[in-house]
Amino acid sequence: MKLSILGCYSATPRALTNTTSQVLEINNHMFLIDCGEGTQVQLRKHKIKFNRIKHIFISHLHGDHFFGLVGLISTFRLLTRETDLHIYGPKGIKEVVTLQMKLADSWTNYKLFFHELTSKESELIFEDDKVEVYTIPLNHRVYTNGYLFKEKEGERKLDINAVEDANIDIAYFRKLKQGFDVENREGVLIDNKKVTKPANKPKSYAFCSDTMYKEDIIPIIKNVDVLYHESTFLEKHAHLAPKTKHSTAKEAATIAKLANVGTLLLGHYSTRYDGLNAFKEEAQEVFDNVELSEDGKTFEF
Repeated sequence: MKLSILGCYSATPRALTNTTSQVLEINNHMFLIDCGEGTQVQLRKHKIKFNRIKHIFISHLHGDHFFGLVGLISTFRLLTRETDLHIYGPKGIKEVVTLQMKLADSWTNYKLFFHELTSKESELIFEDDKVEVYTIPLNHRVYTNGYLFKEKEGERKLDINAVEDANIDIAYFRKLKQGFDVENREGVLIDNKKVTKPANKPKSYAFCSDTMYKEDIIPIIKNVDVLYHESTFLEKHAHLAPKTKHSTAKEAATIAKLANVGTLLLGHYSTRYDGLNAFKEEAQEVFDNVELSEDGKTFEF
């Protein structure tokens, strides 16, 4: 599981910082999460292949989380993209994107699918044989979701030495990986667990965009490997969090601790601060395993 941070600051782009956008690579998928202004420039800068992005997840319709979307869609068109593109986001995202395309007479030459979200309960919005994606309802000034990405249980691994000792024909290897008991060449039924090993533990990633402190999300994100949680403010400005419906670094850490996550990744920092170390220090007063998002930084979990 690989996460590339394209932008992780709040409000407005600056010369050296970008608004929210990140790319998650999980089980052969490449998901774009949020698309603030300048996202496509960051994609090029970090040599992320445009054509691998087939699903885009937008948390909410504040500009620092989606103003880069129409530009990216238009660039896909100029690059003569043919692959379908699926966009998941709040109701209204189809209207705002298609209106700009209509007025510019700039319709795509590829299929564009919008999946508009309205539910205030967590729901499954994407699934294939490898990955599931669920919404995480958040509490912000407009309708907002985070997203939970979960790998499905993989196939079991063959213990080749044990398989050969059991005299199992290669024709049954697929069945063994799927967890079935099979007969060997002598017709003896072989216990699957004696000749295979468990699959790698499925990984999970929770992206919690703009939100005030909200313990309701804990059952949804319980035990995830990595939690990205917004941490707009330090404690000296904690009084601003409820007013703006954002969180502090300590509040993000409290959610991480209560949810028993593996790693907490902080982001969406207010640009009023000169550095980031204080965010990590304050969060670690509550939760030990804390990392800082930084534009251009890549994490492999």
